[in-house]
Amino acid sequence: MPTCEHCNAHVSEGFVRVFSDARGRIHACPNCSANAGIAEVTRQRAHDA
Repeated sequence: MPTCEHCNAHVSEGFVRVFSDARGRIHACPNCSANAGIAEVTRQRAHDA
């Protein structure tokens, strides 16, 4: 069963087919991707302040 490399959450075979790297690994599931984006924007805003 495929899982997210970041949080070990289950991801679908379709998600793996579309979003995996060349080795078939998923580095961020939809939940991690959303959280990673928020963290990135927060860091950028803190840096710019």
